[in-house]
Amino acid sequence: MARTGYDDNLIIVSKEQNGVATITINRPKSLNSLTKSMLTRLSQQFKALGVDDSVKAIILSGSGRAFCSGIDLTIAEEVFKGDVKDKESDPVFQMEQCKKPIIGAINGFAVTAGFEIALACDILLAAKGAKFMDTHSKFGIFPSWGLSQKLPRLIGANRAREVSLAATPITAEQAERWGLVNHVVEESELMKKTREIAETIANNNQDLVLRYKSVISDGLKLDLGSALSLEKERAHDYYNGMTKEQFKKMREFIAGRSSRKASKL
Repeated sequence: MARTGYDDNLIIVSKEQNGVATITINRPKSLNSLTKSMLTRLSQQFKALGVDDSVKAIILSGSGRAFCSGIDLTIAEEVFKGDVKDKESDPVFQMEQCKKPIIGAINGFAVTAGFEIALACDILLAAKGAKFMDTHSKFGIFPSWGLSQKLPRLIGANRAREVSLAATPITAEQAERWGLVNHVVEESELMKKTREIAETIANNNQDLVLRYKSVISDGLKLDLGSALSLEKERAHDYYNGMTKEQFKKMREFIAGRSSRKASKL
């Protein structure tokens, strides 16, 4: 499989010819805890890949025994007393702004800031034995990347309160039952399954993939009625912008897919 890439040692970025890019947090001896420079690098790469026309889907993973154990607490004061509103060094902000689908491959621990980074992914897969944990209340750290707001919306307020206030770990299996992750697989199969999903996305209509991700993300910020109106509005804009040639290609594509399916029956 042809691949181009570069490696700054702590954040590894690679791009494959099939349109799948992979970002790996690579500080395994420290359970992939993040330094300030790593945060900036991670942010820059999501921003760059988001506007790279050759990239169709992004995989985020961690090397070794953890996905990400959060901020390196030896430099916590430098990070937390810095400009927390600096969007250029905020990986979660850049992930949320990224137009390309982001798939998180969670091996081992996703703790506190690492949990928040996982929640910024569009799709999550977890290896058996992986755990999500919010230790903000244990160590006296205030969440600022969305964990206090996203988790209750994903798993319910009461569950989220227990997870966050008691710092109770969520196992991969619990996360799947609660709708937090899409799939739980053997660790040896994690990247294979993640790449299969990324490649499937990369093979779909990219204009609609980007529009679909956007309308889901934007709609989730609204009440249901407003979100339905948003979908209707964007659908009209999309179809009104299509030419007769594009409608013809759509019909031909659907007809071709239907005939191939029929021939397999």
